[in-house]
Amino acid sequence: MERARRGQGQLEGQVLGALREADGPVTAAWVQERLGGDLAYTTVVTILTRLLAKDVVARERQGRSFLWTPTADVARLAALRMRRLLDGERDREAVLASFVTALPPGDEQVLRALLEAAGPGRVNTRSASPSDHGGTED
Repeated sequence: MERARRGQGQLEGQVLGALREADGPVTAAWVQERLGGDLAYTTVVTILTRLLAKDVVARERQGRSFLWTPTADVARLAALRMRRLLDGERDREAVLASFVTALPPGDEQVLRALLEAAGPGRVNTRSASPSDHGGTED
């Protein structure tokens, strides 16, 4: 039986999840074994290196290899992916509006609460008009 191919984001989440389960810094071989061994060692190292570039893991040299430690959780990794996607769009307002209108009511309430908790200096959800946001940030 052939296994379904995993996407990069899914692999990053699985690798980061494995690191977070560790009792301390671990090798890429440990991560590979923890994920069931069906990934090539080089694939695990590539994913760890990508996570390092995203600043969600740290590494320290031990002999000829590295020990890896998580510096963020899977939620932060997902937030970074979302931010990167948003940053790649020309019409940020349209993307955000589409995102918000597609949220189920429970998620919308969570988002509203988080925005309000961010404080008045971050967002004013009651009186801000689209023109208050000034378009894109370059």
